Amino acid sequence: MIQRILKEVIADVFFKGKAIIILGPRQVGKTTLIQKLLEKKTHLFLNGDDPMVRDLLTDASTFKLEQIIGRHTVIFIDEAQRIANIGLTLKIITDQFKHVQLLISGSSTLEINNTAQESLTGRKFEYSLYPISWEEFENNVGFLAAEQQLEHRLVYGMYPDVINNSPDEHQVLRQLTTSYLYQDILALTGIRKPELLERLLKALALQLGNEVSYNELANLLGADKTTIMHYIDILEKSFIVFQLNSFSRNQRNEIKNNRKIYFYDNGIRNMIINNLSPLDVRSDKGALWENFLIMERIKTQAYHLKYPNYHFWRTVQKQEIDFVEEIDGTIAAFEFKWKNSGRKRIPNSFLETYGASGTIIDRENFRTFVTTPRSSSQETRS
Repeated sequence: MIQRILKEVIADVFFKGKAIIILGPRQVGKTTLIQKLLEKKTHLFLNGDDPMVRDLLTDASTFKLEQIIGRHTVIFIDEAQRIANIGLTLKIITDQFKHVQLLISGSSTLEINNTAQESLTGRKFEYSLYPISWEEFENNVGFLAAEQQLEHRLVYGMYPDVINNSPDEHQVLRQLTTSYLYQDILALTGIRKPELLERLLKALALQLGNEVSYNELANLLGADKTTIMHYIDILEKSFIVFQLNSFSRNQRNEIKNNRKIYFYDNGIRNMIINNLSPLDVRSDKGALWENFLIMERIKTQAYHLKYPNYHFWRTVQKQEIDFVEEIDGTIAAFEFKWKNSGRKRIPNSFLETYGASGTIIDRENFRTFVTTPRSSSQETRS
């Protein structure tokens, strides 16, 4: 099993008087991670996929919970978002059973956020687990093997089952995409137009790395803008896609309201458009490299408990920066190139206006960007 960075992070907050919530896409290893944390601990496992467990925990009273918990001091509730009114149940356990360490996993923030987050305000440690990070992958297989697989991983992605089943990775990825996208999401959200969801996903996949307009998507797909926005919100909360908004400090020439949409995993994106061709024959190599780098940066920052604001930047004169990271008032700008010819430059107007650092990230130096993060003062000005 590939060791996850979050394992030690989470182990350090056991029995600190708060619930531990782990959110992330399905099949990224949330259950495996928690089981690994609990393998030497006696614990009560409650699976939200089990109808009987859902009945037991829905609107459960303190007395009923006392019977369920018994003498256990560690409780793991898996796929908690499937349990109605789970927030109140979690609040009761956290408030009334002080000796119990509660662990919760969920593959959608739809219900978790709407019901549990308010109830657990000030009562939780929350973490996100993503597909295997490059840092975790390289730590497990070694520098040379990771280096040899980089182009392959840009196409097939970083899901654990895909990495661990290399002879059957095409089939594994297809099954993951089909079950996750078109069964789980539809069942969870009650979307009435599954064919629209499928067409929307393909449109977003084909626009990877480009700015996205809700109005243009609505016109392209023959739907209204409100529906498109609602479906994208569902895809975000189900950990399929995420948005970057444009960076602006009210400079007149800066684009203020546009957005780019990326996928949490390259393999899922490529399977949606049914294109797993090798990297060297693809016309979307640059977009895949950009998606990979941004997602890997998000992973490593989150795993090391850093939470910047992320943006892109563009002006009406079409000056642009692929990725802008802002944390504690410090701004860093990044441009992505697979091979850096030396001609790529970060606009001086941005660096000077915002006192920002600037770095070109390419095939040779990308590890400094996607592994243990450095402070912005360590970034090399380009």
